[in-house]
Amino acid sequence: MATLYLGTQGFSYQDWVGNFYRPHTRPENYLAHYAKHFRALELDNTFYAVPRSTSLQAWYDNTPPDFIFSAKFPRSITHDKKLINAEAETHTFLEMMSGLKEKCGPLVLQFKYDFDPKSADDLDRYLDQLPKSFRYVIEFRHKGWLQDRYFDLLSQHRAAFCLHDLYYLPKIARITTDFTYIRWLGNRKQLKHFERIQIDRSTEQTWWSGIAKDQLKRGIDVYGFFNNYWAGHAPSSAEMFLKQLVG
Repeated sequence: MATLYLGTQGFSYQDWVGNFYRPHTRPENYLAHYAKHFRALELDNTFYAVPRSTSLQAWYDNTPPDFIFSAKFPRSITHDKKLINAEAETHTFLEMMSGLKEKCGPLVLQFKYDFDPKSADDLDRYLDQLPKSFRYVIEFRHKGWLQDRYFDLLSQHRAAFCLHDLYYLPKIARITTDFTYIRWLGNRKQLKHFERIQIDRSTEQTWWSGIAKDQLKRGIDVYGFFNNYWAGHAPSSAEMFLKQLVG
């Protein structure tokens, strides 16, 4: 039976205290509370730095046995080096993520808009060298990648094309491997605080819930993570999506 792994992108937001976390909740207690509501989390902080082993162990210990962590590859790999001569950084990141053991979910390579199809050969070589013990997700932000030949490239490497809701790109439900990965992103220029829902996304939620239902019915696991910038309050967005999905 297919499984839905639903959650948010990141969890350490002071703006959530008093509306998702209880008033006066200390940061070290955020994750334990979060894990009572959601069964998956996309780690955003791995994009900026490889986490310490002590942090990974604490995340592992403070979540239920069936909890799943996804994570973003460090920006040093995807943004700075654009996959070229990034073997050492890749090894360090994957070695560290292995500390999450069975709780380690798909790992996301998120690229900037300036990473265009001219880098297709670099992407092909990089994916070919990655260890098969992890699952990978590719998030393109340049529309030039939205072509069959690049979807086929991902399929050849059993990497998931990231389905995302980003304001300047079309929504495409293309599945390239045996799981689906969705990121609800929004527009960073529209919001400045995250205490509550501020944008009505009901129309988009209906469309996306249809995509998720279809994949689950087909026996395909779905991973989905909301960003605060999508509607203003990621936990509420995730809870609303789940109600619509099962309703």
